[in-house]
Amino acid sequence: MSAPAISGGTSLFTGFTRLCKGLAVVLVAGHIVVQTLPFTVNYLALIPARTIPFAWNLITAGYIEQTIYGVVANTLCLLVMGKLLEPVWGSKEFLKFIFIVNILTSVCVFITAITLYYITTKETYLYMPVSGFQGVVSGFLVGMKQIIPDQELSVLRIKAKWFPSIMLLLSIAASFFTEESAKYLPTLVFGTYTSWIYLRYLQRKPETKLRGDPSDDFTFSSFFPDFLRPVIDPIASIFHRLLCGRTQASGEAEGYTLGGTALPGSDPIEASRRRERGARALEERLAAEKLAAARSMEELKKDAPEDNV
Repeated sequence: MSAPAISGGTSLFTGFTRLCKGLAVVLVAGHIVVQTLPFTVNYLALIPARTIPFAWNLITAGYIEQTIYGVVANTLCLLVMGKLLEPVWGSKEFLKFIFIVNILTSVCVFITAITLYYITTKETYLYMPVSGFQGVVSGFLVGMKQIIPDQELSVLRIKAKWFPSIMLLLSIAASFFTEESAKYLPTLVFGTYTSWIYLRYLQRKPETKLRGDPSDDFTFSSFFPDFLRPVIDPIASIFHRLLCGRTQASGEAEGYTLGGTALPGSDPIEASRRRERGARALEERLAAEKLAAARSMEELKKDAPEDNV
């Protein structure tokens, strides 16, 4: 049975959750602030040279959009993807995911900028203001890859599991042609990777008290085409042992495995159930939106003859 496509049209832009609407207001308000008071960029955006005294910009940078294109694109992505992810994760976990991915992405961008400065001695890396919600948006794509991997975007017929990879490929290609896109690339890369780390190893499931997603469909190599996976898997396993070497021993004692290697507190059956819940929640939401749209059309048709009379 093939997975239903993520439908377009009016249903895609309706049914937004209250939390997503609130976060959208934050993004728009942040953009208005930096446009009205330009000097606030120095305090709210991530500027590596000033992060030590202004450490809060590791948090605030993700919610500050400096361009109108950024605020429009990221707000739409938040609303559309948020209404698919929040019902599955729950509002608390959804907000937790945003906070963790945002701050980890900022920390990684900060470390990268400092490292590049010491390598190249170019002060541009220290004083370039970096901000925007795109790191979290890339994390949303990873979340969709995990929960509804086989759902298709009705227009392009592309499965959700390839959304993060395609986004990164296009971003890397664009960075060779425009300097502006190069500024967003580190945020997109680290947003994708840190969100995968969180969902793969750390996300707690209250109903089962387990952590992470050990399924083979959510390995690091699953972001790459099949012919590259024999090359990627050995490299990924090295980093897996470096990052999780201590916890693997306890995982082996508990009997949980991750594609042949141990992963503490995770259950492949639960990962499969989570994907089923995600697909079911998506189908129910889309069905409800289609029903609401049909009812609205019927009401308009009933009202039309009355207006003519």
